[in-house]
Amino acid sequence: MMKGDEYLPLLKAPPKQPKSATIQIRVEEDIKLRLDKYAEFIYSSPAYVVIEALKLLFHKDGEFKSWLGQHTNNSETRPHTSNAAISKGESVQLALK
Repeated sequence: MMKGDEYLPLLKAPPKQPKSATIQIRVEEDIKLRLDKYAEFIYSSPAYVVIEALKLLFHKDGEFKSWLGQHTNNSETRPHTSNAAISKGESVQLALK
């Protein structure tokens, strides 16, 4: 199909896949069980559930958006780990896309 001097394809090119990273988290066994069950519930993977939950969290948290706007110039991201955050639990490795 042509529009002026340009050809217009009938199908659109597939969207470019964003860069992905792998993270490893430690969660309580109950959280891992519920994550797996929720993924099963929506016929998806645990990684997808985590990705979409984080997107929702980042979108809904107004204070975080404000904070992020003030800290976007800091290109160096440092992992934040507190002793309180480290506890016994099951390690989950997710490939986030």
